[in-house]
Amino acid sequence: MNLYPLKFNPILKERLWGGTKLGDIFGKPIENDITGESWELSTVKGDISVVANGDLSGTSLQDLIDTNAEEVLGASVVSRFGKEFPILIKFIDAKQDLSIQLHPNDELAKKRHNSFGKTEMWYIMDADEGADLIIGFNKDVTKEEYQKSIEDDKLLDLLNYEKVKEGDTFFINTGKIHAIGAGVVLAEIQQTSDVTYRVFDFNRKDKEGNLRELHTEMALDAMDYTKKDDFKVAYDTTTDTVNEMVDCPYFKTNYIKLTKDLTQDISKRDSFTIFMCVSGAATVVNEFGEASIKKGETVLVSANSKSIELKSNGATLLEVTI
Repeated sequence: MNLYPLKFNPILKERLWGGTKLGDIFGKPIENDITGESWELSTVKGDISVVANGDLSGTSLQDLIDTNAEEVLGASVVSRFGKEFPILIKFIDAKQDLSIQLHPNDELAKKRHNSFGKTEMWYIMDADEGADLIIGFNKDVTKEEYQKSIEDDKLLDLLNYEKVKEGDTFFINTGKIHAIGAGVVLAEIQQTSDVTYRVFDFNRKDKEGNLRELHTEMALDAMDYTKKDDFKVAYDTTTDTVNEMVDCPYFKTNYIKLTKDLTQDISKRDSFTIFMCVSGAATVVNEFGEASIKKGETVLVSANSKSIELKSNGATLLEVTI
């Protein structure tokens, strides 16, 4: 099948904490001033991405996988995940602080929700001065200490805050308490899962005046209570080559900064390849065609591609595979 590089219509999500930067910075077709997320690649039920370019325009990603699973995903991916797209790709605009939350691991998510867990990573694309993230605890705590902090409304005193700037990258494993802070725009790569345990939401109310649901009890057995400095990702930024950022069981992410065209032989990859453009613009070419992307856009290259050429003199791309 002629699977040229595929772009998809963004799936925009209204969020209590969202803003307008997905439109202001990336040109997404937002319709309100609380747009928090743009889902770029998704097969989550009810939010399935649809091709936006070329002859396959209007075809859903799930239909492509159902009819051409190994060509799209790769045989090794199909053997692990079947006809499920195992990655969810987003851009996020946090005008306000997100709720403090965590995600269960695969075992617990399967048992409780018949879902995958949610391991994820963040690449900071834009940050207001002084913006930060919450990642983990600032000391080892016991379950009892944590529960008392919730009861006394003092959870914030136990949390670790990280100031951020463009290019900072963080890996969030399951069980780690976390939140995106106000003023941060980021690219998110995660397992295909929408299972989130919200434990604190700053006592905010939605537009109907209701407090959002918390998952206090469910979070207790899913949480890692130890202080770990394992989240900040150090990576090389050498230009015109592929620099490893994250290599975990669920996805591999590389950093590519281009000053000239770059060709990759991917004939032995046996996986789809995703490119998220985090600055500049580029054209992604395989043997079946090409697609142009700019900052805030994403393209999917099918597993049956033998090579990829990246044409640009200034783009920065995140390359994601399995």
